[in-house]
Amino acid sequence: MEIKPTLLIVDDELGARQSLEVILEDDFHVLTAESGQEALKIVQKEPVDLVLLDIHMPEMDGLEVLRKIREKDEEIDIIIVSALNLARKAVDAMKLGAYDYITKPYEPEDILSTVARVIHKRNLHRELDFLRREVQASRGFDQIVTQNKTMLEIFELIKKVAFTSTNVLIIGESGTGKELIARSIHLQGNRKHGPFVAINCAAIPSELMESVMFGHEKGAFTGAHSRTIGKFEHAHGGTLFLDEISVLRSDLQAKLLRVLQEREIERIGSNKSIKVDIRVISATNTNLGNAVARGQFRRDLYFRLNVVPISIPPLWERKEDIPLLARHFLNKFNTAFNKKIPGFSEKALAALTQYHWPGNIRELENLVERIVVLSAGDEKIDLKNIPLEILMASGEDIQDIEMKKGGLINIRKAIEKQIILNVLEASQWNQTETAKILKMNRNALIQKIKQLGIPLKKMD
Repeated sequence: MEIKPTLLIVDDELGARQSLEVILEDDFHVLTAESGQEALKIVQKEPVDLVLLDIHMPEMDGLEVLRKIREKDEEIDIIIVSALNLARKAVDAMKLGAYDYITKPYEPEDILSTVARVIHKRNLHRELDFLRREVQASRGFDQIVTQNKTMLEIFELIKKVAFTSTNVLIIGESGTGKELIARSIHLQGNRKHGPFVAINCAAIPSELMESVMFGHEKGAFTGAHSRTIGKFEHAHGGTLFLDEISVLRSDLQAKLLRVLQEREIERIGSNKSIKVDIRVISATNTNLGNAVARGQFRRDLYFRLNVVPISIPPLWERKEDIPLLARHFLNKFNTAFNKKIPGFSEKALAALTQYHWPGNIRELENLVERIVVLSAGDEKIDLKNIPLEILMASGEDIQDIEMKKGGLINIRKAIEKQIILNVLEASQWNQTETAKILKMNRNALIQKIKQLGIPLKKMD
């Protein structure tokens, strides 16, 4: 469900408040106040995006309300509404920070268009702030959240190699953040003002890879209607990141080796050599040493790439980082989706920490994004928000229990028992909470526990 911006109408006339509410209620969550004092109380309690403020009110006029609102929160936009076209008042309102000044009587289209401009401006500012934070976060190690000893040692290694042109090979499972490590090396070193160019070797069809890497001249092959600059030339003066290097076909491995040796390339269809000043960082999620032994990867290229190896541990070996990363991603997506979810419950963090995370950090990031997107309120993320498959995945493997007896009935019982056990563990043996997560009646859960022989002594 789309979250509507919150708009506060402040006017001492009931008819004026009602007419504005009718005009705006389809597009906004509308609040109303009949006095300046009531408006200030609402702003104190409620997150308000925009205020439509009548300038002539008893006790406290609109300018005084405007001044007090701006003192509390400069981010709230205010449109002044008046029955009189008073230039002096309009100027004073603008000086105090009002966005616009509308006079009565007004047409609904006038109100809607003015309000739409304010919301558009707010959205642009929010996007700009988000982009600024993203750019700032891309500096150095700021995007890598960890307290893991191995990762901290990697940071020290990055500092040592950053100001060299030594080739680096990053080894790690998919989703562990290999590109983040490569970007950190680039941003920490003397090439940080040059380009960082990434090629995912697994995502580009093999027949196009040579052109993507080295570029081509006009007419070099069918469809080459113009000269195209390759990634190596684009990376001149900076860093070229070759992700999933293990899938590079053998003839391109030979050409890559020559580039690393000679520091020059040739576009397809050209005999002219072009000098390139680049630093090459490559990455793989497989054991390149084994690929060399099987004859699937050139030994000489492997040694060229693997001058400084960096091995990133999978997330299941960094369990102490899981709560840190979960909170980091929650902050990120709270900002991106304008949510205010305050954090995770202890039970939710415990369940996340017990999970194996085969997709590593990327899987955790995607899960937190999914939870934030689907969350409708501002309560902490609890077990009820964690997908059942993650709660099911903790504990011993189903194959190691009663399934070994064979038979469909025993297999079904074993699976049911394992699921219930895992959710009970995640909820700290709270039967009521377990029943809610499993979407079943509590009495039915207790009956199932007895049928499956789950020990009751552990439960509350």
